Amino acid sequence: MLQRTAEKYLINWYRKNHRKPLVLRGTRQVGKSTLVRHFAEKNGLVLNEVNLEQNLYLNNLFKTLDIDSIIRELDALLGRNIQDPGAILFLDEIQATPHAIQALRYFYEEKPDLPVISAGSLLEFALAGHHFSMPVGRIEYYHLGPMTFTEFLTAVEPGLNRYLSEFRINKTMPVTAHQKLVKRQREFLFVGGMPEAVNAFAEENSLMEVTAVHRSIAGTYQDDFSKYAKQKDLALMQKVFRRIPRIIGQKVKYSNISREDKSRNVKSVIDLLVKARVCHQVFHSHCSGVPLIADINENVYKTLFMDVGLAAYLTGLDWIALQALDGDALVNEGKLAEQFVGQHLLNPLEPPQLTYWLRELKTANAETDYVTANGNQVIPIEVKAGKSGTLKSLQQFALSKNAALCVRFDLNLPDIRQITHSARIDGGSTPVSYTLLSLPLYMVEELPRILNELRSGKEDKN
Repeated sequence: MLQRTAEKYLINWYRKNHRKPLVLRGTRQVGKSTLVRHFAEKNGLVLNEVNLEQNLYLNNLFKTLDIDSIIRELDALLGRNIQDPGAILFLDEIQATPHAIQALRYFYEEKPDLPVISAGSLLEFALAGHHFSMPVGRIEYYHLGPMTFTEFLTAVEPGLNRYLSEFRINKTMPVTAHQKLVKRQREFLFVGGMPEAVNAFAEENSLMEVTAVHRSIAGTYQDDFSKYAKQKDLALMQKVFRRIPRIIGQKVKYSNISREDKSRNVKSVIDLLVKARVCHQVFHSHCSGVPLIADINENVYKTLFMDVGLAAYLTGLDWIALQALDGDALVNEGKLAEQFVGQHLLNPLEPPQLTYWLRELKTANAETDYVTANGNQVIPIEVKAGKSGTLKSLQQFALSKNAALCVRFDLNLPDIRQITHSARIDGGSTPVSYTLLSLPLYMVEELPRILNELRSGKEDKN
């Protein structure tokens, strides 16, 4: 059984005194239903599961918002009292019965002792044709994404996880552990975090089996689009779905996605896919201060795909292509490295708020892959797929925004050092000095902790 860190969140939710119905959101096949079943079994709870996609007639019942009538019907459907102590009501595939989402408010108000979890994929597609108020403030959201790299490690080589969680910036990473983690991280670029793909790799240790899983998942999404998208949008939606993995890390130009369709139509499809978390926008921020998202240009953005493994598959890097590439060619797959870091920077408790910095001049452009904040500190992030690369954009950011700390992800051992450099500006040179935190790609999940430790250390010295 694959282990997910989201189980801890479910335990805390279940134990709350004022518990709201929980909506697990996430794309198809990220493991929402499996997570709930495993949580119930592990904690000795009776799971009353109703698949609303298989019981579409219930939509008219939920539409009445009569909770007592709804509970009586569900009792009859399941053959037991769903309000018994130690039981959880699980409404799966809730996007198939949109009025059930509205009814969650009344479960909260009228049956506060009944734990209710719902899960749905592509909710925004299903809700597009409905006009009712969402139960804001009366439900709780958790966005379940693909498995993370540490969850992947738990499945394939759990002994390596301690080198991540126990790492401190003043300690040396064992070279052998580093090499093993680099190998596993590279595998993750092609396996990704879709649970079925991770399970296939963990059991068979075969990237060929993983490719078959990715092919099936991609086909499932195409089928889902045909169920939920308007017919006039279907062809464009399928085109955008397959195009986004090819433009990771590039500023979006609608004409580069489809020359045959109007820009506003392409934008509309991207907006819908973003809401459904099939892809994510990374907005250009002027980075004048925090919060970074308050300083964005909504017309300038890059996109990430939902999962690095699926992105690799949709760009043609399947097992056959992988066999044909040598080590250097793999190292230079910068788009996948940027995707890998980006999907690990997302917070499951918040809407995606990824930002980057872009300066476009006639003679000199500069761009950092991401920008994050730690307290009031604005920190640029550069992603390198290999062991080498220039620091030009970080230096320009440090000079332009007076940044004291910059972060680089690459394949080298962890390191922190003071950088002093002369940056060219306005035909002359200006000295720039900053602290460079270099971390291996596999340590991206530890970044918030490491930044907090660095900040605490400085505050303690002060």
